[in-house]
Formats: sequence, structure tokens, C-alpha cells
Amino acid sequence: MLTMKICSVYTILLAICLFAGMSMQANAQTNDSIANKGRWGVEGRAGKITDKISHRLNLNKVQYDKIYEINEDIIRRRDAVRADTGLPKKKHMQEMKALDTERSQRFKTVLTAAQYKRWNDWEMNKKEHLEEKMEKKRQKKEAKDSTQQ
Repeated sequence: MLTMKICSVYTILLAICLFAGMSMQANAQTNDSIANKGRWGVEGRAGKITDKISHRLNLNKVQYDKIYEINEDIIRRRDAVRADTGLPKKKHMQEMKALDTERSQRFKTVLTAAQYKRWNDWEMNKKEHLEEKMEKKRQKKEAKDSTQQ
């Protein structure tokens, strides 16, 4: 009688462990698929960029959808250029610049003239800020190199 109760308890514990294991496995697979589509995936990055643009330019729903499609396409193509490790650095930079130019031209067909000007000014401001950061970094490196000699 006692051994029968022990067997029943072990059977129940085994069933609980199996069920918990299957639940954890299913949850892990769900999390993997969410991560691929989430924040760092193409769709997530396109959504984040489009949200920023929409906030700054007050896009309507049709504009938002078209800008999202453009961003998604450009991000996919930029990722493909980044993944091509055999591409020379100069060619890599040319490809990226061409994609930026294409994106700008495609935006021009979706945005109003005032929106496009605000977007273009914002992009130029970001580039200037980046160049300033790179210049400061270069100056720090030169200062460090000159003190080491």
C-alpha cells in the first residue's frame, strides 16, 4: 500500500516536471521569434525610425505606412551591404551613400515640401553632430599619441 502511494507521488511529480519542461521550451521558442521581429529586427528598426519621423513631421496614416515601407526596404538593403564582407571599404561607403540618396528621393515623393525640408534639416543636423563627435575623437587620439611619444 505504501509503495503504491510512493509510486503515485513520483508519477505525479514526473508529470509535473514534464509539463513544466514543455512549457519552458514553448516559451523559449516564442521569445526567439519575438526577438527576431522585435526591437533589433528589420521591422522593429523600421518602426522605430518611422515613429521618430512621424513624431517630428506629424505624418498622416498613409504617409506613415509609405515611410515605413521605404525604411524597411532601405534597412534590408543596408544590412545586405553590411553582410557583404568581401566588399572593399570604398565601395561599401558608396553603396551606403547611394541608399541614403535613394531614401531621400523616395521620401520626397511621400512628404509635403514643408515636411521634406524639416526632415532634410534634421538629417543635416544629425550629420553635423556626428562629424563634430568624430572630430573630437580624432583630436583626443592625436593628443594621446603625441603625449606617448
